[in-house]
Amino acid sequence: MRLRIISLPGDGIGPEVTRQAIRVLEEVARSFGHEVELTEKEIGGAALTAFGDPLPPTTIAACRASQAVLLGAVGSPAFDRNARELRPEAGLLRLRQELGAFANLRPAVFYPALRASSPLREEVVKGTNILIVRELLGGLYFGQPRSIEGAMGARQAVNTMRYSEQEIERIARVGFELARGRRKRLLSVDKSNVLECSRLWREVVTRVGADFPDVHLTHQYVDSAAMILVQKPAEIDVLLTENMFGDILSDQAGGVVGSLGLLASASIGGPVGLYEPVHGSAPDIAGQGVANPLGAILSVALMLRHTFQLNNEAECVEAAVVAALEAGLRTRDLAKAGERSVTTTEAGARIVELLGAAAKTKDRAAS
Repeated sequence: MRLRIISLPGDGIGPEVTRQAIRVLEEVARSFGHEVELTEKEIGGAALTAFGDPLPPTTIAACRASQAVLLGAVGSPAFDRNARELRPEAGLLRLRQELGAFANLRPAVFYPALRASSPLREEVVKGTNILIVRELLGGLYFGQPRSIEGAMGARQAVNTMRYSEQEIERIARVGFELARGRRKRLLSVDKSNVLECSRLWREVVTRVGADFPDVHLTHQYVDSAAMILVQKPAEIDVLLTENMFGDILSDQAGGVVGSLGLLASASIGGPVGLYEPVHGSAPDIAGQGVANPLGAILSVALMLRHTFQLNNEAECVEAAVVAALEAGLRTRDLAKAGERSVTTTEAGARIVELLGAAAKTKDRAAS
C-alpha cells in the first residue's frame, strides 16, 4: 500500500518529535511491505519566516492532495506581537478548516508502567482509557463577530460562541459510532444551565442518541465533568464536547495519565486526516533533545488506523510504546527524581527497535 503523507514539522519541538514519528512510520512500511511517499512543507512560525504566511498556498495544496497530514506543533514567542491572522496558531486553525477536520479524537490512556507519573493514586487512575471527541470547527475559536475595540483603557473584547444543529449532529454521530465500538458509554459535556449553545447541544445530542439505543448516554456540566475526570477517570469511556471545553479537558486528561507528552490526536471528518501530538511547541525546551516523542508516535498509530485502516500496524506501534515504557524508557517529563531519562532520539530508536520485533511476532501469529 502506498501511503501519501505530508509532514508539517512546524515550530519549537515540532521538528524533533516529528522526526521520530517519521522513523516509526518508515519502520512500519518496511516491516509490513508498504511504501511511504513523504513530502515536507511549512506551517506556523516556520512558514511565517519563510513566506510571511502561517499557512502558504503551497502547503494547503500539498495537504489537499495527500491522504494524511502529520503535524509537529505550531507557536513561537517571536510572533506574539503579530496581528491575529499572522500568528503561527492562525495557520493551524485555517488548516483544520481547509481540510474539513471537524472531529478531533484525543485518547488518554493510563499505562501501568507510569503509575508514578500520574498525580492521582493508582487505585483511582488504574484502568483509565478515555477517548475525548472534540468538535473542532465551531464555537468560540471560529465564531463571528470577534474583536477588540475602543480607546486604550476603555477597550471591549468580543468573542462569539456559535453552533448550528448540523454541526452538533455530525460530531455527535462520530462520538456515538466510536462509543459503539468501545464500552458503549458516552458522556456529553456542556454548560446548558448557562449557555444557549449548550442547551441546543444537549437537545441535539439527546435526539441523535435515540439512533444508538445500545450506547448509554449521560450528560454533565463541564465543571462537574472536570471533577469526575480526576475523581473517577476510569469510569469515562467516550467524552463528547464542544471546541473550547474539549481543548481544556483533554489537557487535564493528559495530566491525569501522567504527561501531555503521551497524548496523540486525530482530526478527521474531511477528505484528509490531520494527525498531531496534543502538546504545544514548547519553545523553552526546543533544540535540547529532551522532548517526549510518544505523542507524535502514537499519532502515527491513529493515522494508520483512521486514514489507512491498517489496524494491525497501528496495534504494533501502540504495543511498541507500551513495551518501551514497561522496559523503563522515560523521557525527561516522565522520569522521577534521580531516574535516568532518554533523549528524544533515543526514545524514537527504541520504539523503532521494538516495533520491528512486534511486527515479526504478529506475522508469526498470523501464519
